Amino acid sequence: MKRIPDNIVNFLQEQGCVIVSSIDKNGFPHNACKGIVQIKRSGEIFLFDLYKGKTYENLQKNPCMSITAVNEHKFVGYSLKGKARILTHDELKTELIKAWEDRITSRLTQRMLKNIREEKGHPGHPEALLPQPEYIIVMEVEDLIDLTPHHLK
Repeated sequence: MKRIPDNIVNFLQEQGCVIVSSIDKNGFPHNACKGIVQIKRSGEIFLFDLYKGKTYENLQKNPCMSITAVNEHKFVGYSLKGKARILTHDELKTELIKAWEDRITSRLTQRMLKNIREEKGHPGHPEALLPQPEYIIVMEVEDLIDLTPHHLK
């Protein structure tokens, strides 16, 4: 497991979502949007996957995955590669459920504030309709890639 530097932890925690890539049965990449619930600087990233779809199916067969996040405005981004393991609902700790609930509440609050300021976006509150998590993806980071162009560092 590779330690995650503070600047990358902070960057990832600021993101509303990240792109998670897994490998499908034909060897092609599959990408999905997921929310980070918790990051341990020691090298573990916890993600809730609420739909038990393709990502879940792919990780059952091949645990290799990556997480990518970019901030286009700041021209900064990171891709983290590693291996996943699945924790079932029975294995979920109360602290992770609480962290997920806090993230959802924060997203709802941010959406409401943006709607009050009349910023365009989704007119409803889709976060309120999300199902309860059945499992969690835990990625153990093996490699960190800074996507910032070298001449801008």
